[in-house]
Amino acid sequence: MRKYKFMIMYENIVKSRMSWRRFDHCVNVCRVAGELAKKYGANKDKAMIAGMLHDITKESSLEYHMNIIRKFKIPITKHDTISKGILHSITGSTYAEKVLRIRDRDIINAIKYHTTGREGMSLLEKVVFVADFISEERDYQGVDRIRKCAWEDLDLGALAGLLFSINNLIKIKIPIHPNTVLAYNDIVIHRRRQFNSEQNPPFGKQNL
Repeated sequence: MRKYKFMIMYENIVKSRMSWRRFDHCVNVCRVAGELAKKYGANKDKAMIAGMLHDITKESSLEYHMNIIRKFKIPITKHDTISKGILHSITGSTYAEKVLRIRDRDIINAIKYHTTGREGMSLLEKVVFVADFISEERDYQGVDRIRKCAWEDLDLGALAGLLFSINNLIKIKIPIHPNTVLAYNDIVIHRRRQFNSEQNPPFGKQNL
């Protein structure tokens, strides 16, 4: 019951900070994160909390993001300021930790790296990263392929999401955050032998 009450509290806070469309996305990510966690053995409650909170500062202004960074003395790099899309992951995780007083490091990191990914992502981080790509309302070209991969193998789902992001950023000529490249390399290196031994690897051997 206590956890349930906390989820209601988080949901109400998220709802108050964003548009209905964004809130619907957060609810959907929360739900699918819980389903992925159950399938792959991650903590379902943590996955749902991180899923609900992952975009909590998404619709905040650039000034808000910079104020949070200054207030809490958050170290950032030039790559972190590429877009508000990356900044909201940093300020959102800080909001969860400093304002909502969430102390679980895995939840904080799942929020912090849900946009870029990173090398050595935990199981929970992968769950939330993938859930953000495949939430129910997502209808972009290629989402069905990512969904298929996600329910077959969590690493494949994460890899499909990373490849989608990398290819899209290259097309529109926006810098790729180093964490995204490291996350891609990390999964491929650890799974390369398996992928290359398959008759029909999911992304083609030229990508591995």
